[in-house]
This record gives sequence, C-alpha cells and structure tokens, in this order.
Amino acid sequence: MENEKSNVIVIGGGILGLSTALNILQSRPFTRLTLIEKESTLALHQTGHNSGVIHSGLYYKPGSLKAINCREGYRQLLNFCQEESIPHEICGKIVVATSKEELPGLLELHRRGVANGLQNLRFLNPDEILEREPHCKGIQGLLVPQAGIVDYTVVAQKYAEKLLALGGEIVLNEQVVTLQQKGNQVEVIGQSRTWQADAVVTCAGLQSDRLTRKTEPTLPLSILPFRGEYYQLKPSAPRLVNHLIYPVPDPAFPFLGVHFTRMIGGGVECGPNAVFAFGREAYKKTDFNIQDTWESLIWPGFRKVAVKHWRAAIGEYHRSFSKPAFVSALQKLIPEIKAEHLEPGGAGIRAQACDREGNLLDDFDFRVNKNIIHVCNAPSPAATASLSIGRIIAGKVLPVLLE
Repeated sequence: MENEKSNVIVIGGGILGLSTALNILQSRPFTRLTLIEKESTLALHQTGHNSGVIHSGLYYKPGSLKAINCREGYRQLLNFCQEESIPHEICGKIVVATSKEELPGLLELHRRGVANGLQNLRFLNPDEILEREPHCKGIQGLLVPQAGIVDYTVVAQKYAEKLLALGGEIVLNEQVVTLQQKGNQVEVIGQSRTWQADAVVTCAGLQSDRLTRKTEPTLPLSILPFRGEYYQLKPSAPRLVNHLIYPVPDPAFPFLGVHFTRMIGGGVECGPNAVFAFGREAYKKTDFNIQDTWESLIWPGFRKVAVKHWRAAIGEYHRSFSKPAFVSALQKLIPEIKAEHLEPGGAGIRAQACDREGNLLDDFDFRVNKNIIHVCNAPSPAATASLSIGRIIAGKVLPVLLE
C-alpha cells in the first residue's frame, strides 16, 4: 500500500499536540496536517487528569522556558477562553507558610513572581489569611491574584474543533510504531497505516522518550511516571475552601505538595501526593506494567533519585496507603478537615524526565533532529502554556516547510 502524504504530522492528541497542530495551521493555512493519537479519544492522559489550575508563573526560575511560556501562554489562554466562551475563573490563590522554616521559601516565591512580571502580589498576615480562607491556618501567606481554574479537557476539545475547521485531520486509535528519516522526508509507521511527511512533531507525553529514541537512540533522558492521587471534599462536607490554597513547596522536590483546588465544575480536590507509578498509565494503586517498571528500574538516574529522595518517597507512599496520614498532611493548612469530609478522587500520572545523573528536569525540553521536533519534557505548567509552546514549535516547523 502506498504511503499517505502529509506536510506535517503531529503525534499525540493531548493539549500540547493539539495546540501545536492548531498553531501550524493558523500560521500556514492549507498545510496538509495529520494528528495521530493512539487512544480512542483526545486528551485522555495528562490533559484529562489535570487539576485544572491556570498557573500564573509564580514558581518558575526567571528566564526559564517555563517562566517565559507560562506568562505568555497565560495571556493567550485567557483570551482564547473568552473568545470561545469556555468557562473559567480567575479566583486567585494563597500560598501559606505554616512554620518559620517555610518563610524563606515564601520570600523566594515572591521574588520569582515579581521577576516574572506578576503584579499585586501581597503578603498576608494570619488575620488576612482568615479573611480570605476562614478555615486556613498559617503564619504568613502570599496572595497570587492571577491564578485561576478551567477544564483543560474542554480547552483541548476546542483546539481540536478549530484545527478540523482549518482542514487538519485527526486519526484516533493509531499507535505509532516507529519513525524513519528518508532523505528530506520522514516515514511515520503506525500499526495499520503509514505516512510520509515533510516534518514531524512528537508530543507524546508519557511515551515521549520512547518516540524520541526512534531517531535519537542515545537520548540521555528517560520518563519516570509519578502518580498523583487526590481526595475530594464530599458534597455534604462543610465549606472549608473558598478558592485555591497551596503550601510552600520543597525546593528539592519538583512537586508542589498537597493543596486544595476548587474546580470549575464544582467541588474541591485535595492533594495530590506524588508516588512512583508502576506503569506509565497506572492510574490505580493496583495497576502494574512490567515493561514500564523494568525500564524505570534499570535507568541509572532512577536509582540516584531513589537514594536522594528516599525519605520523601516513604512519606508519599505512607499518604498513598493511609487516609489518616493524608488527612494529617491536609490539616497543616486546614486543621478542621476530617477524614469523614473526604471521599476518593481521581489520579493522574506526571511524565517526569530524568537524566542519567538523577536530576529531575525542571524545565521544558525540546529536541530538533533535522525535520523532526521532539517534545521530551513538558510538565506543569504546560497546559496553561500550551498556546505559547505550540507557537514556538510551529516556528520550528515552518522553516522546514518553506525549504
């Protein structure tokens, strides 16, 4: 059978792949573009399990790709939601220090926020914290007015609608087996179909390293899957949370700690913890994938991460299997919360890139190999920054098409 032809193929139907495809079509109309997704629906994995926070750019090292793209993507996302009538809310959040040891971390967040262009950040004393969140206890807080909430699955579906309207094609239920560069073309071989393209972009999230190795076998990164598990407040629980409440994060650990998130569709999520998952799509504690687990265990960086963070890992696993331990962590911020207020919520898997030295990559990572662009690491705030990241990737693709 003759290969199907496309100018551009985007692999991955999450929010970043969809944004990239949309940006390419908006920048160069009439491009023959095909987006390939291995699942039967779009936005099923990281996008579909996202907590829905619109990040402001508070946490990220000034000048980093995360910081630059979060701020630009934030603006673009809000404009997009307004134009497309997507429900969203800029409700603001507070980051709360509960001990004196956390105050330097709160000061550093303020410094980063100011450096990243956030305005109207304000420190709160204990009484001011209670004015905003009457059940929250802390010795100092940082008000971040720009933070908000949205349903990223709805955003992703709207990206899909618009790229289809621009003539793009979406192929579901087709897993890409391999990529081969042949001259100035790329052959994309799926389970049942094969394409020939001028340029390829891989936005495969949890599978990103595997696809990258098809053309870069010595890739010095591997994806480690971390599961984040949530509880949610029961509808019958007292109203303990008004907006978003976050702890001061541990600077040595690339996760933000258990927090409280009011969702755009109603309800409040509590969490997540962060535990190593025994599978890249292991959303349940009992899920296990031997290939995924073996690949993680034999990666040199994994062992170094385990040695470096074993104490934190024990605490995270304890919270995973002990509801009282999870509740105790939540009570640092809201002492009134009780186990009977909570019911099991969802879980998500974070695709965390790790190098051979055991460093968990903190920034976005893009790799260009001739006419193939690989997105190797795109953790939070990639959903917030999706339109900005998509525009950058489109800018790398367009010169290839013009050659």
